[in-house]
Amino acid sequence: MTTNPTPTAVLVHGAFADAASWTGVIAELQHHGIPVVAPSNPLRGLASDAAYIASVAAQIDGPVVLVGHSYGGALISVAGTTDNVVGLVYVAAYATEEGESLGELQGRFPLSSLVSNLKEATYPVEGAEPAVEVTIRAEAFPEIFAADVPADVTKVLAVAQRPLAASAFTETASAAAWRTKPSWALVAAADQAINPEVQRFGAKRAGATIVEVEGASHAVAVSRPKEVAELIRDAVRATS
Repeated sequence: MTTNPTPTAVLVHGAFADAASWTGVIAELQHHGIPVVAPSNPLRGLASDAAYIASVAAQIDGPVVLVGHSYGGALISVAGTTDNVVGLVYVAAYATEEGESLGELQGRFPLSSLVSNLKEATYPVEGAEPAVEVTIRAEAFPEIFAADVPADVTKVLAVAQRPLAASAFTETASAAAWRTKPSWALVAAADQAINPEVQRFGAKRAGATIVEVEGASHAVAVSRPKEVAELIRDAVRATS
């Protein structure tokens, strides 16, 4: 009897963070023998970022479970149409529909504190006018992004933010992979960055298996890595 290989978990970080935000989750998954890849998300636009994540997944030998945190959820919804992707895991994330933007999805619900605490800057674009990128104001970052993470850690995270291209909020998703691939979702119940109602709505619409983590901030992968890894392990087991 042959058994399918264990899927590789590809962990896609969101805005204002980097792949190091998955450190605790990676350690948990490796401890349980699950292969992991945590690519650096360019954060330059929905279509281009999703294409990059799709290319990462397509070059992995064997099945892949895509895991998206925050904005990364919108990316896996598009990149998840890649042939070897067998499951999707949304972690405090946007689960977008085809033709929908992040702005449209979150606009259906009361806006989180994040929206009024974004700081704009510009970055150069070859052959075009400079484009706008956003970060969270450093003084507001701990409460909005990582309220359940120790203060000394949040001070570091606040100044190490990876900016997101502002255009990512208005670009529309070209696909919704959850329509054809099984999905799982973790709702961070005390999230101040993405309204938990936005997370619940997207997860229910996707028909996802949903877990709620009470008291969890947006940085749930940092503060509660065991619970995040457990849901990913569920997805890996179900798709093996």
